[in-house]
Amino acid sequence: MCLGIPGKIVELYQQAGLRMAKIDFGGVLREACVETLPEAKVGDYAIIHAGFALNLLDEQEALETLQLLRDAGVLDEELNPSSPT
Repeated sequence: MCLGIPGKIVELYQQAGLRMAKIDFGGVLREACVETLPEAKVGDYAIIHAGFALNLLDEQEALETLQLLRDAGVLDEELNPSSPT
């Protein structure tokens, strides 16, 4: 399905000349490029799609979106896709 998922930036660092971040999706940590969001800082929430940060959003909106994705049963699928058969 490939949705943009909100996550919390918990660490910022440089890798291969790009601004990168560790993103917390409710306990699941993933890496994402935040080069397109120079204003992003630790503690911010960002929409992440395919390993890239698309935009920032406020915490309340992020948490509401995460809950809606959980309720719809797609959050686990997006964060932990099963291997193709």
